[in-house]
Amino acid sequence: MKTRITELFGIKYPIQCGGMLWLAKPELCAAISNAGAMGNLTSGNYDTGDEFRAAVDRTRELTDKPFIVNITTMPSIRLPVELLQEFFTVCCEKKVTAIEIAGAPVDTFLGPQYLPMAKEAGVKVLHKIGTVKHAVHAQKVGYDAVTIAGFEEGGFPHKDNVATIVLVPKVVEAVDIPVLAAGGMVDGKSLAAALALGADGIMMATRFLATTDSGVHQNIYRMILDATERDTTLALRKLLGQFGLQVRALRNDIMKKIEEVEARDGDFSELFPLISGQRAKEVWQNGEANLAMLTVGQSIGRINDIPTVAELVERIMREARETLQHSLAQLAQ
Repeated sequence: MKTRITELFGIKYPIQCGGMLWLAKPELCAAISNAGAMGNLTSGNYDTGDEFRAAVDRTRELTDKPFIVNITTMPSIRLPVELLQEFFTVCCEKKVTAIEIAGAPVDTFLGPQYLPMAKEAGVKVLHKIGTVKHAVHAQKVGYDAVTIAGFEEGGFPHKDNVATIVLVPKVVEAVDIPVLAAGGMVDGKSLAAALALGADGIMMATRFLATTDSGVHQNIYRMILDATERDTTLALRKLLGQFGLQVRALRNDIMKKIEEVEARDGDFSELFPLISGQRAKEVWQNGEANLAMLTVGQSIGRINDIPTVAELVERIMREARETLQHSLAQLAQ
């Protein structure tokens, strides 16, 4: 299956893993790339440029296939702008295949020199966005591709609350660069639907979490299999609204506490201990799912097993082909 995304990145299948804090490390990244999709190495897993540089090297030891690096361009206590700039520079020095920017545009958040730096190094840059106007901006300033994420996605969907099925064709009609669809993407039917809407592929994160290669605690896998599409919630609109964002996460005890703090206009000092990424880092390993904000999407309601990454990717491609062939056969009748 060739699309503009497979040709842009040099990958076999039009499937990309999204950024996943504490999970998208060299082992999972390489497993996805080795399966023919686009693995993701999330820079936010690292506290220094040297740690990140070592992670890039480790990923290349595990795969000779293309992979993408996520850099989240949002204000952070742990990851100052200077460190994000260093991550971007390391990507260019190491000539990784591509960089996924999630958040504010590179040209305004990191500086106008960074997109030209990537182009000079031959590194593709993709912007994950949630509105049509941001897609248009991405094309204007020189991004190579965009991922358009509907509000179904886990993590930080745009506060406009527009669904993927509406956003994808609008973005495809508005820009000429390759487009990935995100939010609710989980299987071959999702891929077939995204292609029918005009996208060049899909980006998934929650579904790659639900694989044996993610290495999370067995309780987390059980939680995923038991959850339905109604078991996530949106919050932090007041805190993140200034950036046009909110958060979608598993509806659990921590999220209920966050909602209570927000309802009474509590300040950041009350929220920070609840939303700290350190909590999630521990929970993925200890399995205490109620003790952290776990950013998963509504696609969790369509996950029924925990395969290997290789099994999942091959199944998605087989199902996508079968779905498209079946649809065409029905139309022919």
